[in-house]
Amino acid sequence: MAPGFTLLNLLVGLLLALYCWRGAVEPPVDLLDGVDVAVYAPEAPKPVRAAFVVLVRNSELPGMKRAMRQIEDRFNARFNYPYVFLNDVPFTDEFMAETAAMTRANVSFGTIPHEHWSYPSWINQTRARESRQRLHAQGVFYALSESYRHMCRFNSGFFFRHPLVQDLDYYWRIEPDVEYSCDINYDPFLYMHRQGIKYGYTIALHEYPETIPTLWATVKDFIAQQPAFVRHAVGMRWLSADAGVTYNGCHFWSNFEIGALSFFRSPEYLAYFDYLDRAGGFFYERWGDAPVHSIAAALLLQKHELHWFEDIGYFHNPWLNCPQAAEARMRCHCDPKKSAVHHYWASCTREWVDLPDVNVSASAAVDPAHRS
Repeated sequence: MAPGFTLLNLLVGLLLALYCWRGAVEPPVDLLDGVDVAVYAPEAPKPVRAAFVVLVRNSELPGMKRAMRQIEDRFNARFNYPYVFLNDVPFTDEFMAETAAMTRANVSFGTIPHEHWSYPSWINQTRARESRQRLHAQGVFYALSESYRHMCRFNSGFFFRHPLVQDLDYYWRIEPDVEYSCDINYDPFLYMHRQGIKYGYTIALHEYPETIPTLWATVKDFIAQQPAFVRHAVGMRWLSADAGVTYNGCHFWSNFEIGALSFFRSPEYLAYFDYLDRAGGFFYERWGDAPVHSIAAALLLQKHELHWFEDIGYFHNPWLNCPQAAEARMRCHCDPKKSAVHHYWASCTREWVDLPDVNVSASAAVDPAHRS
């Protein structure tokens, strides 16, 4: 055999060996939705600055652990987004140790500032107490609870201002004892970021009118002073069947929501919340954060900026969202026949999706003659 040929074979062999060695130590990058899965390691910076934000009491530890087990098994064991736990009193060592043990992801624990969980100076507490008694006589849920009202006010206007949330761009709200019945094989945060979605929901319901008798009149007064607040006039059709005269109660059920914090931090939303807060309805009535969030989202955001996560199986007593597609049954254990979309009380869920796709802004969508 010619010497040159032998040398060529040797060089080719060495190059092949080197290529194989590099392939062994540098395997192809594993991609998920075009993202290196290494970014989903527990300590790695995520593709989106996001976290689960959880308002919870120490006494709710068992239910919180059940909810964490659900979301970890269905989603977060793979994606490792952090948790931010908030409470109006310090968390116990037991709570912190046992919740941290439920996940490989980072966990943080924070106490809510007193001014975000107390009566503001302009609230007449005698009037507030009398109002609670009146609602109790009417049989309204949580009528006597002061903490429920502080919770609704905090979730309406302050959760996104907490120091532990300041560095986040998106949040996913979780509550104790909720259930997730479907595998979530993609990153909802990344999906929302890429699609320009600002708010995501699973169930939309009609509110109990007894809890918000003056909310809509207050909103209309605000719009009369700030007509530019209505950026999405078509959204008024979802909120009202009579061109804004009355409110039909439609709201996104906020115990599940995934949102862009830029929406809540916007000057428009802050001005809206401040106006509602000064009106006193969180304490004189029982305004919930769900209608407060939803009215703002429907009027400030365009239709494509809100998303129904129909594919996420979710249960919060007594309502269930269960995907209807046959494909979903391969990754879900819920009964699609029991999904809230089949019930009138949750008809608002599909009604948002059925709105016209044309996004129309208007200087005013409420007739000034019907402000009160």
